[in-house]
Amino acid sequence: MSKINQQLRLPGGRLLGYDEYGAPDGTPIFYFHGTPSSRLEWPLFGSDVVAHKLNIRVIVPDRPGLGRSQFQPGRRIGDWPADVIALADHLKLARFAVLGYSGGGPYAAACALKIPARLTRVGIVSGTAPFDEPGLSAAISPTNLRFMRLARTKPWLSRLTLRLMGLMVRFTPRRFIEGAIATLPSPDQAQLARSDFRQGFIAMIGEALLAGPCGAQWDTALMVSPWDFRPQDIRSAVYLWHGEKDGNAPLAMGRYMADAIPNSQVRFYPDEGHLSLISKYIEQILAVLEV
Repeated sequence: MSKINQQLRLPGGRLLGYDEYGAPDGTPIFYFHGTPSSRLEWPLFGSDVVAHKLNIRVIVPDRPGLGRSQFQPGRRIGDWPADVIALADHLKLARFAVLGYSGGGPYAAACALKIPARLTRVGIVSGTAPFDEPGLSAAISPTNLRFMRLARTKPWLSRLTLRLMGLMVRFTPRRFIEGAIATLPSPDQAQLARSDFRQGFIAMIGEALLAGPCGAQWDTALMVSPWDFRPQDIRSAVYLWHGEKDGNAPLAMGRYMADAIPNSQVRFYPDEGHLSLISKYIEQILAVLEV
């Protein structure tokens, strides 16, 4: 059913970009991409074949300032559920599941807190936790942690770095991939060793920076800044999946979210990293959310 490069004009006038995959009448699942990323992340991990097999309809929106979604000045993580509701109403979906991956995890958590009546299930894979909690980010590679924190401490330098990243993705993609591999644990290196995965990864980053670096910088800054809500206040059931070799959202983050959310169910994978977990287990994860 793939419907790609769609846009919705929201009540306030902003454009929201999104793609759809799978069975038109299947169980709707909104997929929230990582940081910095875009809706092109979904084909890295999922496919129309898997979606049809499970009879699900996957809706993948770009967050503001990323891909085909227009920038939203001053937005917070807690503003995202309003965009999700607007898109769900446009698609005539009364209830739906949400799945957040990596930096999309906080957005799934915000939906669990703010719009529980509209949700059938909530899942978070390799999700980040509040960076201001002591010790949670200690195991992130120094290179990646500097990159993330730069978005908050020196926004102008972060935007310059992201602009250079966009140029690398466009003109020297091999060098970009080599740099990414150098910061990853072995399970994730194996994923990026696949040529099809590399091509999809490059396309995903390129799309994220399509409109410039401001959206990616703001999205990253929100992830590493104090959140505008508390996971402890979530009352909905939340399903969590986390790799114990994750170098981008370390195991401590998965444990924190599992402990913080009162009604959580978590599964840890001893031999999986940040990319490898969702790549290998996407069908099983989606099956849990398909009700």
